[in-house]
Amino acid sequence: MTENLDLLMFAALVAVILCGFPVAFSIAGVAIAFAYLGWLTGAMDISLLGAMGQRVFGLLSNEVLIAIPLFVLMGAVLEKSRIAEVLLDTMGRLFGQLRGGLGISVVLVGALLAASTGIVGATVVAMGMIALPTMLRTGYDPRVASGIVCTAGTLGQIIPPSTLLIILADVMSNAYQQAQYEQGKFSVEALSVGQFFAAALIPGLLLVGLYLAYILLRGLIRPQDMPPASPDLAKPDRSEILGAVVPPVLLIFAVLGAILGGVATPTEAASVGAVGAILMAGHRLGYSPRLIVFGAAALILLGILSGALPVRLQRNDLSATDYTLGALYAGLAIVGIVALLLALRGTVRDRVMQEAATSTLTMTAMIFATILAAGIFSLVFIGLGGEERVATLLENLPGGPTGALLFTMLFVFVLGFFLDFVEISVIVLPLVTPTLILMGHDPIWLGILIAINLQTSFLTPPFGFSLFYLRGAAPPEVSTGHIYAGVVPFIGLQAIGVLLVWLLPSLATWLPGALF
Repeated sequence: MTENLDLLMFAALVAVILCGFPVAFSIAGVAIAFAYLGWLTGAMDISLLGAMGQRVFGLLSNEVLIAIPLFVLMGAVLEKSRIAEVLLDTMGRLFGQLRGGLGISVVLVGALLAASTGIVGATVVAMGMIALPTMLRTGYDPRVASGIVCTAGTLGQIIPPSTLLIILADVMSNAYQQAQYEQGKFSVEALSVGQFFAAALIPGLLLVGLYLAYILLRGLIRPQDMPPASPDLAKPDRSEILGAVVPPVLLIFAVLGAILGGVATPTEAASVGAVGAILMAGHRLGYSPRLIVFGAAALILLGILSGALPVRLQRNDLSATDYTLGALYAGLAIVGIVALLLALRGTVRDRVMQEAATSTLTMTAMIFATILAAGIFSLVFIGLGGEERVATLLENLPGGPTGALLFTMLFVFVLGFFLDFVEISVIVLPLVTPTLILMGHDPIWLGILIAINLQTSFLTPPFGFSLFYLRGAAPPEVSTGHIYAGVVPFIGLQAIGVLLVWLLPSLATWLPGALF
């Protein structure tokens, strides 16, 4: 029995989580219990837990993970200020007259919100409360409408920026370094979040294209499932469209452009996104909108000019031009700060910032508590011999590297029925990815394959989080059965997306190779 404690430990973790205990406490509790059991039976050296302090310090000093609360804050501010609602309403009226037009608008809005918020729960709930009732009144089949809303909301996990990609980048970078050490390389290369953001961009847009193609095809084959909206639905004018679409698009370009262009690190770009979201919220709430627009323009101009014409005031050979540019930059910064303070004042008065801060703290605490607990679990699992067991299993599977990867993808897919993406990312992936990389799989391509697979976990019953989010926000006439049945075709589309990226690795590797 002692030689199988690692397997019993993993099975106990799944059982405890299925019983409904809080995830972080379940992971840490099971780990401590099996560490004690391993010590009693002589299967584990308990002194191995002394390395936990180093793991905690490494987590707290990890600059990459600091981007998570900033991106979450950005998405929470956009959601609480109802910018997502305006975007949904405008796009729904724009495409509503097409057969399947409301479904198309939901997918497009889901893609825009994914690139500007990256929060699945907020997107699904917003679209479930706003778009789903409209689709049902128009005559949409409840299953089709539920499936579209659930799936469009999950785009926040694959289209950057997303918390999944940040966590995956950290996990895959560590696995890549471990694989290089095992190959005898001590001058190792690291992978960056920016590379994974770039790698996920084309596959994310590919999934959007698959969803849109399915909606259009189903609209042609079964028009009764997705009828056009009522002709009385007023089409938005040009100013409404620009007012709803341009701010999120500008925010997307500011954040992703800074990362992919090498201008800023993901953490710095996340702070830019948080500031941009606050300015957008202040403008949306009507607090000094013209001054906020002027301040936002000043900050954009400051970023462009300071990047093109940097000034280092600590030098001794400064010219009149340098002093002039320095004064200009200072003036632009002051205008931007004033606009930001006005926007903050407005968001605080309308309690947008309080609600956004609460959501940010809750989600960030959940993610980091899970990562900390997973560190304990990994140490105990390694101490019980689990890492060697996993490596041996993958190496001995039929089919070589392809068979090992196929087994891993199927295993992650099955785990997605029961576990959250955070638990899978920080518990399972560190055990399997080093071996897969040693077998010759490209780490970035491998990470994107796993990312699309993990995105599917939001749609797979019984514990798909998007299903729960929509169940809480959907009207009474939409049953749980409707939601489960509605996501089945989209799970198939996810599998097609994985297959395309598998067969065409350049979909994931071309852009990061060109930019980094």
